[in-house]
Parts: sequence; structure tokens; C-alpha cells
Amino acid sequence: MTYKTTEYPHILEKPRLDGRKRFVSIFDAYVKKVAGYVEEVRRRGGQFREFDSPTAVSELVEGLPVRVGPGASSGVILRGDTFVELGSPDAGSCAFLLWTDNPSLIRDGRITLIGPDIQETPGASLPFGQVLMVGGKGLGKEEHSALEQSQYISDQVEGYMIRSTPERMWSRVGKDAAAKGFDFCTLGKALMTIFKSDVPKVQAMEVIFVTSSKEDVQRLDDIAQQVRKIDKDIVRETWL
Repeated sequence: MTYKTTEYPHILEKPRLDGRKRFVSIFDAYVKKVAGYVEEVRRRGGQFREFDSPTAVSELVEGLPVRVGPGASSGVILRGDTFVELGSPDAGSCAFLLWTDNPSLIRDGRITLIGPDIQETPGASLPFGQVLMVGGKGLGKEEHSALEQSQYISDQVEGYMIRSTPERMWSRVGKDAAAKGFDFCTLGKALMTIFKSDVPKVQAMEVIFVTSSKEDVQRLDDIAQQVRKIDKDIVRETWL
């Protein structure tokens, strides 16, 4: 399926005034594919929300209902303590990361939610798609490993546990965190805080969450499979 990007003028390539060609980062084409996917879903209708967050780390953490940072989470969230489960094997999940050395392709601070939010679905097991897109001048293959590791945030978000498997994102939100107001804006801001703190070259970050249906997550996974092939090539080139 081909995704159009006519509603995203910020991602169109513009020629340099000096006539020289700009080097295109390895994932730039996939940033555009994700934008096209989002636009198609928006036009289709249904639950679709966009939130603009602060861009500075100091402002991102202000007002968050939960703690963010190393050791913020106690670890295991048992089923009985779970408010919402995201991306279980039965529900379906997809997660991937895209980076570019052209931060103008990224809508810094933008969180897009396709489907219901955490507070709207107590006790549910939802399909879950997560796309993290980061941009920064100077970002390259040398930062690829650090960026990949940062998306699996371990114990850094209070009340949120990741039970991830390779290429998937299976996670839980605890009842205590939900009672404090934990939602996808909270998670998006937390991820932005962690990435911008862990990888200083990250200047812009955009987050997309999909909980609408297993089919929507699967369509997103069609893009992810192409991205994973590039990931493996980068790892081979970097480590071997």
C-alpha cells in the first residue's frame, strides 16, 4: 500500500539554495511513510488525537503525574495490579524507531494517538503500536544502538512495565499510575524526556501510539518489517 503525504508539507524535500544536494538519511523515506499512514488513518475517521508537548526536557517533566528516570518504576506489575495491558501476543503489537539527521522532518513534541486512551479503557487488553521518530543534526549510525536501547525504557517510568520481545512492545500500566492520571500523553512525554536526556544529539522527537485495532497495528507493522531489515544491516556494519 502506498501512503501519500500531501497533508504534511513539513516533510517535503526542499532544494538547497546553493544548488547542492542534501544527503538523505537512511530512514528519511520511512519517516514519510509513517506520516502517510497517520494521514490516511486521520482521513478515515474514528478516534484520532494530536497533542503538542513542550520540547525542553525541563518542561517535559513538569506536571507529569508519575516519576521519570532510572529506578522510577518498581519493576513487575502483576495482572491483578494492571489497569490496562498493551500489545499482548493475542492483542497484537508493533514497535520501531526511526532517526534522521534532518530534524525539520520531525514535529518536535507532537504526540499522536490513534484509538482509545488508557483512562478510557480500564481492564482492557489493547492492541498496541508505538513509533518513535527522532531527529538531530549529526545523528548517524554511531548513535543507532543507543537509540534502539532507549526505546525499551526498563525501570524509568513509574507504573509502567514493558514485557517486550524482539520487535514487539508488550506492556502494562499499573492501577496506581492510572489513578494518578497516567495516559498516553504521560508516556509520550516520558519517552521524549528519556531520549533527549540519554542521547544529547536528539533535537526533535515525535511519538505515535496506535490502539484502534489489531488490523491498524498490522498495517503499521508492514512498514516496521522494512525498517527491521535496515536495522540488521546497520548492526552488521557497525559490529562485524
